[in-house]
Amino acid sequence: MSVVIIGGGQAGLQVADSLRSGGYPEAVTVIANEPGLPYQRPPLSKDYLSPEGSPAPLPLRAASFFADKEITLRSGVRAAAVDRAARTVTLGNGEQVDYRHLVFATGAANRALTCPGADLPGVHLLRTLSDAAALHADLAAARRVVVVGAGFIGLEVAAAARARGCEVTVLEFAPGPMGRALSPVTGAWFAAAHTRAGIRLQFSEGIASLEPGMDGRVGWAVSTTGARYRADLVVAGIGVVPNDALAAAAGLETGNGIGVDAALRTSDPSVLAVGDCASFPSAHTGARIRVESVQNATDQGRHAARTILGAAEPYTDLPWFWSNQGSLRLQIAGLSAPGDQLVTSGDPESGKFSVLCFRDGRLAAVESVNSPGEHLGARKLLAAGISPAPEEVTVPGFSLKTLARQAVAAASPA
Repeated sequence: MSVVIIGGGQAGLQVADSLRSGGYPEAVTVIANEPGLPYQRPPLSKDYLSPEGSPAPLPLRAASFFADKEITLRSGVRAAAVDRAARTVTLGNGEQVDYRHLVFATGAANRALTCPGADLPGVHLLRTLSDAAALHADLAAARRVVVVGAGFIGLEVAAAARARGCEVTVLEFAPGPMGRALSPVTGAWFAAAHTRAGIRLQFSEGIASLEPGMDGRVGWAVSTTGARYRADLVVAGIGVVPNDALAAAAGLETGNGIGVDAALRTSDPSVLAVGDCASFPSAHTGARIRVESVQNATDQGRHAARTILGAAEPYTDLPWFWSNQGSLRLQIAGLSAPGDQLVTSGDPESGKFSVLCFRDGRLAAVESVNSPGEHLGARKLLAAGISPAPEEVTVPGFSLKTLARQAVAAASPA
């Protein structure tokens, strides 16, 4: 019997790696539906789309890793069905693989545009390497780009297109950018920065339809206000949905992802779920959440391996995120919420600052702009449960990095 992992992304490969590092002696198989070596996805919306970029994949692990660790990689084949009674996974080619433990690391899929014209040539989603290659090729000839959605992916693509000299319009139905992840203070700063860079941001304005140009490719984007925008390339960044259909068909509990307990086990204790597809009880919010980040995928991969190896502790790792939008670097530690008290540290006019989010008088999250040292300090403080008072943050010279260093020193034995 063995561990079978469905999914060859960050979460799935981390499970396999951590199992071997933890001494797991039995067979480990990774089923990845994309061909070739599993690769890093974050660069697809950043470096690969820059004027000097090229959509060549960066492998998550070298080819030698799989042989050295005695991990079987089945790439270019999908998992078609799971029989939990027989403990088998049926592949798309009809082959069956037995398991003792099964891990769903199936990730998420892009929400597709459903408006008229969404299937026109020149309309792109961005999730896979093939998506990035197609977008990279079209960007080389594009002059007018419309991005639907002002989330992380949308603004990363918008910044890359603007760096290529394109005229860029972003349509966002919400009143500001990155509203699911950012406070209004930091969101407003990013909106102003992108506007100064020449990106046209249209808030409270969604997409109604796409119309062809003379060449049959997309030529116009029509918004929910009736405004028409010239576009020879459209990119949709309107969020994702968890890939939980296979788990649901196997009779597992689902609902905005595959439901797991604090140890990342599903309703079947021999089956786990990790990463973007997993809905888990958060130790930081007290609610069931799904987190879409490389950090969460990697940390949950490690934790799932420990669970399989016999540990039973809950998953409590601190969520953190990042987004590089052209020259703008955003890093977030923790999870903010509406109603948080917001206190700014540093000078937004300088382009380097942090917004600290307090909940019930305690630090809950920190959004840092072009301030990696402050971000690292925030992560250390939040992970340790250490919080400054809101009034301390406004004192001249306040620094999360310094506070974290002092806290570490105080906790160290003399």
